[in-house]
Amino acid sequence: MTARRGVGLTPMETRRDVIVRTAVLADELGYEVFAVPEGWGLDSAPVLTEIALRTTTIRVASGVLSVWGRTPATLAMTAATLQQISEGRYILGLGASTRALAEGFHDVPFEHPAAKLRDVVTKVRALLAGEPARLTRAAGAYPLRLGQPPAPELPIWIAALGERSLRVTAELGDAWIPAFVPRDSMAGLTEKLRQLRQAAAPDASPLTVAVGPLTVVAEDTASARDLAATCVAWYLTAMGDVYASSVSRQGYAAEVKEIIAANPRPSPRRGTVPPAAEPVLGQLAAYGTAEQVSDQLSEWERAADIVTVMLPPGLPWPVIEATLRAAAPRSVAVPAGATAGPPAAAAAAAPGSASA
Repeated sequence: MTARRGVGLTPMETRRDVIVRTAVLADELGYEVFAVPEGWGLDSAPVLTEIALRTTTIRVASGVLSVWGRTPATLAMTAATLQQISEGRYILGLGASTRALAEGFHDVPFEHPAAKLRDVVTKVRALLAGEPARLTRAAGAYPLRLGQPPAPELPIWIAALGERSLRVTAELGDAWIPAFVPRDSMAGLTEKLRQLRQAAAPDASPLTVAVGPLTVVAEDTASARDLAATCVAWYLTAMGDVYASSVSRQGYAAEVKEIIAANPRPSPRRGTVPPAAEPVLGQLAAYGTAEQVSDQLSEWERAADIVTVMLPPGLPWPVIEATLRAAAPRSVAVPAGATAGPPAAAAAAAPGSASA
């Protein structure tokens, strides 16, 4: 069978031309999903439109849109439009984001994020299914429907790290797309999600897991490490406390403290992961030569249905190209007694599939 691969970016990557060029190469190399995030820089919708028009098979994803930045109606319109433009290849990724973005950028109080996530996912699904808008604030208003053909099959993938958000993912999502989760924690978290989903929706399709490490390929292993370490350090020290708290909860509290202490003035261009915190870097990143990275990614194949290669921001094009080529989908051995088809969880994510 062929290992399934995706590509994900960070919100700090704002070179639109580079993003599109990366997506076109990923399409040519057989990657399954290309995810464009949205933070405080580029609006992901027009970028995904350009990518959809320049690719043929790769699925294009919002990875992710904040539930604080758009109304459910706007999210549904955007998703349904991108589904048309991409001819059925679009995936709507949603997440509760962070306090820093919700309050510092969107000017919205970051209150009850899991409840907000549940409310938005529920309302967007209703609109995409052709139902009237579920109004809760405008008393007496006439609820409108989405003014284009319904798209109930459009998948919604959810980014979640906290306990309550994980429950929303298990109950309402088609896939779980976390970021910066230690590889050795994935088995336990995936099993928890499976149990939650079975209890909440026993007839639903299995939840697809799309996750992977920050990935950098370079001829010089030390240079590749520095690029990966800078991004890991930035996320654990400067992106609020969501990622630092999550990684700490997974058994790496001491290492996170070491990284925070080593980066008193966090910079997205220069960060340090000290030797005492090396285990965290090994859990969150794959770096080195092409052969080294290929070996490291094989470890993630046991943790995810789709191994999502995350590219740090600002990489030179030769590094991006080398990384994508080294991490590209490849044939893997099928264990004795196993089928050569995709796992059940993976099949649930196929284009056109209905879901929970």
